[in-house]
Amino acid sequence: MANDLPLNDVKICDFMWVMAGPASTRILADYGATVVRIESPTRVDTARTLQPYHNNQLGPDSSGLFANCNAGKFGISLDLGNPAARAVVHDLVRWADVVTESFSPKAMRAWGFDYESLRKVNPRLIMLSSCLMGQTGPLAKIAGFGNMAAAISGFHNLTGWPDRAPSGVFGAYTDYVAPRFTAMAILAALDHRRRTGEGQYIDQSQAECAIHFLGPAILDYTVNGRVEERAGNSDAAFAPHGVYPAAGDDQWIAIVCRDDDEWRRLCAAMNNEDLARDSRYASAAGRLEHRAAIDSSIASWTRTLERADVESRLQSRGVPAHQVQNSADAYADPQFVHRGHFVALEHPVLGKFTVEGPRAKLSRTPATVRRAAPSLGQDNQHVLETILGYDETQITELAASGALG
Repeated sequence: MANDLPLNDVKICDFMWVMAGPASTRILADYGATVVRIESPTRVDTARTLQPYHNNQLGPDSSGLFANCNAGKFGISLDLGNPAARAVVHDLVRWADVVTESFSPKAMRAWGFDYESLRKVNPRLIMLSSCLMGQTGPLAKIAGFGNMAAAISGFHNLTGWPDRAPSGVFGAYTDYVAPRFTAMAILAALDHRRRTGEGQYIDQSQAECAIHFLGPAILDYTVNGRVEERAGNSDAAFAPHGVYPAAGDDQWIAIVCRDDDEWRRLCAAMNNEDLARDSRYASAAGRLEHRAAIDSSIASWTRTLERADVESRLQSRGVPAHQVQNSADAYADPQFVHRGHFVALEHPVLGKFTVEGPRAKLSRTPATVRRAAPSLGQDNQHVLETILGYDETQITELAASGALG
C-alpha cells in the first residue's frame, strides 16, 4: 500500500530537468514521496526530445528517458517569468519539505528562487542544487551535460584503446552516478531536520560525485607519479580479461580469469592442453606479458560457438563469463524478468509504456512505481486544487493570466 511506503510523508517541489536531477527524485517517488515536477510550457525539457521513442515516434510524451526518470511524479506547467506563476511556486515551497533544482547556478537566483529567498517562505526548507561543477569556483557557471563532467573528471581519457583517440564512456556518465548521491543527501538532510528541526542547503557537484570512482588512478599518480592510460579491455591485474567474438553477427562474450585455477579451468573448457602446459602462461605475470597471444587463442575458440554455449561451459566450471547483451536481450533476461525489473505502466496519451522498476527491494517497505510520467501540465488541476487548495476562481484566473502556459 502507498501509505506504508517509508517516504509517504515527504513532499518535494521538483525543478529538476533532463536526467541527473529527475532520476534522483524518481528514486524518492518510488518510496512514497509526493513529487510535484515543475516544467516550463515554453522551454521543453531536453529529456522529452531524447530517444528511444515510444513506437519510434518523436513526440512530447514519447521519450523513454523522460518516462523512466519521471514515473511516479505529478507534473505542473508554470511560466516562471509570469508573476502569477511565481506566486504558485511560493505556495508549493510552503507545502514542500524539499526543493530540488538542476539548473546552472544563475538560474534560480535570477528568478528569486535561490535558497536564501525560499527559506524566508519556508524556514524549515531543505533545498538541493545539482549541477555539473557545483555552485562555486571558476568552473561553476559551466552549463552542460554529464558527458562534459565525465570529460573534466578524467573518465574520457581512460576509455578507449591506447593507439586511438579517447572514446569516452557511453552517454552522459555522471548523470547515471550522481542521482544515487542526490537521493542519499536528501535523505540525510531529512533525518537531520527530523532530529534538529533545521533545514539546510545542499550544493552538489555532479563531477565530484563521480570522480572518486577514479580513486585508484588518482592515488597511483599522487603516490607513484604514474598517469593511467587507455588500455582497451585489458586489466592491470587479470589476464585474460576481455570481450571476445562469438558465432554470429556482432555477438560477444566477456571472460576473465582472476587466478591460476580459473586459467586452468578455462583451458580445460577450451580443451586446449597445449595452452594449459605452456610455461609462459603459468603465472599471472606471464599471462599479463603475453595477453595478446592468449586473447588470440581464446577468440579463435569463442568465434566457433554460440555465446550462450560459451557462457554455459565456462560458468559451469566457475570461470567468470557472460554474454554481452543488447537491449532486447536485457529485456528478456530471465534474471531481470524474475525480479520484475521492467514495469508496464498505463500512460494517459500513449497507452502501455515500460519503465525500469526500483533497483533495491526492501523487505518491509518495498518500493513501487505508482503512475506513468506526466504529460506536460497533466496534473495542473490536481496540484492546484488538491495539493494547494485553490478554488475554481483562482485556477481560472491563473489560466487566463498565461501562468500555466
